[in-house]
Amino acid sequence: QVHLVESGGGLVQDGGSLRLSCTASGDTVCITTMRWYRQFPGKERELVATITTGGTTYYYSDSVKGRFTISRDDAKNAVYLQMNSLKPEDTAVYYCNTASDYALCDGDDYWGQGTQVTVSP
Repeated sequence: QVHLVESGGGLVQDGGSLRLSCTASGDTVCITTMRWYRQFPGKERELVATITTGGTTYYYSDSVKGRFTISRDDAKNAVYLQMNSLKPEDTAVYYCNTASDYALCDGDDYWGQGTQVTVSP
């Protein structure tokens, strides 16, 4: 199993910045693509950003493009989301996700517990 733990959420003023961290433990050799999702109250979880095993970013949602940056540090088993120019509409619970390697491991998706980001107007 892969265990993911997010941190770095909190309360920030409109226009401020936060850096979310997600640290993996357990069967970290299973980790492939890593993603950040967020979930607004009453809505389905939505994909925010994706980064591949090679560190190539291939997706940002239109709503965060140019403001958020996803990165990873495999030596630390971590993925980060640098969130700049935060807006009140960014307020959500943010989740870290990874898909384990199907050939090497179980192929399951793993999720962190989520971290709350609140942006005050």
